[in-house]
Order: sequence, then C-alpha cells, then structure tokens
Amino acid sequence: MAAGLRRGPRSNGAVLAEAGWSHLGRDDAEEAPAPPAEPQPFSLLLSTYGGDTPEFLRLAFTSTVQEQTRRPDEVVLVQDGPVPPELAETIADLAATSPVPVKHVVMEDNVGLGPALDRGLEACAHEIVARMDSDDVSRPDRFERQLPLVEAGADIVGSGLYEFGSGVDDVVGRRTPPTDPGTIRRVIRFRDPFNHPTVVYRRSAVLAAGGYTDMALMEDYLLFTRMVEAGARPANVAEPLVYYRVGAGAYARRGGRELLRSELALQRRFRELGITSRGEYLRNVAVRGGYRLVPESVRKVAYRRLLANRGVRTGG
Repeated sequence: MAAGLRRGPRSNGAVLAEAGWSHLGRDDAEEAPAPPAEPQPFSLLLSTYGGDTPEFLRLAFTSTVQEQTRRPDEVVLVQDGPVPPELAETIADLAATSPVPVKHVVMEDNVGLGPALDRGLEACAHEIVARMDSDDVSRPDRFERQLPLVEAGADIVGSGLYEFGSGVDDVVGRRTPPTDPGTIRRVIRFRDPFNHPTVVYRRSAVLAAGGYTDMALMEDYLLFTRMVEAGARPANVAEPLVYYRVGAGAYARRGGRELLRSELALQRRFRELGITSRGEYLRNVAVRGGYRLVPESVRKVAYRRLLANRGVRTGG
C-alpha cells in the first residue's frame, strides 16, 4: 500500500498554492513569514482507550511514524484509562520498537477524548503537534505535505480524507475540505471545515483557545472554531492524506438523542461566546439538530452532500 502512494517531494509553493495561500489578501500575505530554512520539530499526539482494537492501533502508529517520508520527532501516546492485556502488550511493543521517542501517558480513569488530548498536549515537547486517531491510516507523504504550511505561518492545517470499510482498498467515501482561508472562516460557524484526524496545529494556538475542554463528542469542532475566531490562521490540503475507518454503524452513531444533546450544547456555547448571531444559532439548531434525528438512510445522504463537503472544489 505504502509504495503505491509515495511521491517525490513538492515545493512549498505548490503546497501553499493548493491550500489557497497563493491568493491571500495583501495584509495576510504581508504577515505570512517565509518558510524556515530548516524543518521544525513536531510531536504526534495519539490517544487510545480500552475499546480500541490492537491491530488497528498498530496500523495507525506504523503508518504515521515508521512509514512517513517525514517522521515526527516524538510520539505522545495517551492511554485513556485501563486497557485489556492484548492492547497493553501492543502499546508496550510499539513504544519499544518505535524509531522515535514515545511518551506513554497513562490516565488512571477513562476521562474521554477531549480531556485525554488536553493531557497529551501538556506532555508534548514541541510547538507543532500532529493529531492521529487510533484506528485510522496515514498516507506516507502526509507530514511532508502538511508541515510546510505550518512552518510558513499557518496555525492549523487539515487535509482531505478517504473513508474506508474493511481495509484501505475498500474506499466508501471521500471528504474534501475547503482550502481557501476566507472560506474556512466563513463556513466554520455552520460546519466543521477540518477533519480532526488529519490536523496539524500549533500548540500555543490550541492552548490560547482553551484546549479541547470537556464538550463530549463535539470537542474538536468547538476548539477549532474558537481558534479561528481568535485569529488563528487556517489552511487545508484538499487531497486526502488520511484513511478514516468508518465500519458498520458509522452513520447510526452520528445521530440519536445523545449526539443531539451535544449538538444543542455546542450551539448554545457558540451563541454564548458570540460566535454566531441569533439567526445563525436558530439555523444551526434547525439544520444540524434535525440531522441528528432523521432516519439513518436520510442522514447518510445528508452527510455526504452537506457535512462531509464531498466534491467541494479546491479553494472552497
């Protein structure tokens, strides 16, 4: 798989142009620093918990560390609560055989993804931090493509992704995010323009926005919105750089009363922070809240057409 996806390095200019930085406004262009002569070090932040599948975690780790054309300088692996023996053995083996240092951060109790990632951020040694989920797969050139944008001045950089079922050859969907910074700033009040498992960000920008906090199921969207609203410079690479595992029941999990409660809590928080107007709040509650309650078959179609940004052109 990896061999078929490798490609030669591309210039920073080509990567920045794809992400929409070739047509920034003059003020943005004047503020954007030149790419540094030397690559900057970065941390990989990954969280796992007792429900994870050991072989999925191994594939996520190896694809994002060993198989990268540009490897992270450290891995911060957060263990969110107790894990079964087989998963514990996998974690120990990955840490022992990793070509880069691994910090194994163990949480005594299962606290959830947001608080676990906040704890992991505290342990990261570097300003630039890349995220990865424990059951997804990175393309070998992922960081080679994303890091130049952060090094050129972006505070958060995501990418497109492929959704897959039984294996990466079983691609069932594609999410293409907006790449123009102005478009990202516009749409973020209605939908998340970043695919969380793909993002690379500046640790200082995350902490300045308050970290992940404890907004169950919506922690990433709240964080990214607060970052952008606070002035963080956004960018995306349109091309899929991560394979996202969907599996059975993926669309069922995007609905239901629990997720509706989280959605409504998120929209209330947006309104309290002054991120959305009253009209935007009512629109979001009606559209996004309604999406959580419709039948799974309808939700799947709506997700493909509206929320996953499928088919969105580069530049938004």
